[in-house]
Amino acid sequence: MLAPTDFSRPRFSLDVEGTVEGYASLFGEVDQARDMVMPGAFAQSLARRGVRRVPMLFQHDPAEPIGVWLDLYEDFRGLFARGRLIPEVMRARELFALLKAGAADGLSIGFRTVKSRVEPRTRVRKLVQIDLWEISIVTFPLLPGARVRTVKQAPRFPSRPALVPVRARNGRERRTLARHSERVA
Repeated sequence: MLAPTDFSRPRFSLDVEGTVEGYASLFGEVDQARDMVMPGAFAQSLARRGVRRVPMLFQHDPAEPIGVWLDLYEDFRGLFARGRLIPEVMRARELFALLKAGAADGLSIGFRTVKSRVEPRTRVRKLVQIDLWEISIVTFPLLPGARVRTVKQAPRFPSRPALVPVRARNGRERRTLARHSERVA
């Protein structure tokens, strides 16, 4: 496996949504195991399983679920994945810190080959149909271009509601919980 070498451009940005997104697989690119995923390879599996039956794992470990996928679809480039890390899971919090630091940003698919063919000249196995089992966030993806592109940080909510000053009808000020109709200073 080769480590990424292009450090000149940022790999992702941070926002306030709590999601992770990127391409888990790219069509027409040969990975380090000499496999090439062909367009349409995921179509039947995604239709049969649906997005909620494809787990988000850490390093392909079935004992390490870290989130849920919200969108999985094929486009002209590959298999696009958008999901959410679950902040109550300790490994997901650790992984978020690793993603922010750039220590881990790979995406990798776990699958069973349903239909493939080997090109005799190049010995590249072309994956025509895949049964997608899981998508993992990994340190070293087998396909170097399969990377997390965006990490959006979940907002932090205060542990208790804020008290704000409100002027009563008699002109005296009191502290109360803010409501949508009250103006917060």
